Amino acid sequence: MDSRLEAEDYALAWICALPVELTAAIAVLDEINPRLPQDELDHNAYEFGRIGSHNIIIACLLVGVYNLTSTANVAYHLRRSFPLITATLMVGIAGGVPTLLRKDIKLGDVVVGEPIPGCRGVLQYDFGKTIQAGRFI
Repeated sequence: MDSRLEAEDYALAWICALPVELTAAIAVLDEINPRLPQDELDHNAYEFGRIGSHNIIIACLLVGVYNLTSTANVAYHLRRSFPLITATLMVGIAGGVPTLLRKDIKLGDVVVGEPIPGCRGVLQYDFGKTIQAGRFI
């Protein structure tokens, strides 16, 4: 561990939705780094580490609060404490996106969202279920 690391040494952040995802994220770190100070208004809990040559900050959503507002709050406070972060990834087990028109995305598939005109690159498909005739409610 290098105790000389500072906030400026981190450009990547990883946000997890679930504690089990946080456990997995910590397990893939090559090295765990010492904690760094954060903004007094930032109540996120962070893990600091290294994967290869990249220092990374890992944060997790509050247990039981899995929505866009919670995710936005974690990302906002992360940037408040660590303004030099250039890339933030939301990594987790997620779910699937069934469709009748094209190939389904199944649990376990790797999906990368890329913004294009008219689409933010992320499909929110939660808090519902598929019923008869493939209709989602």
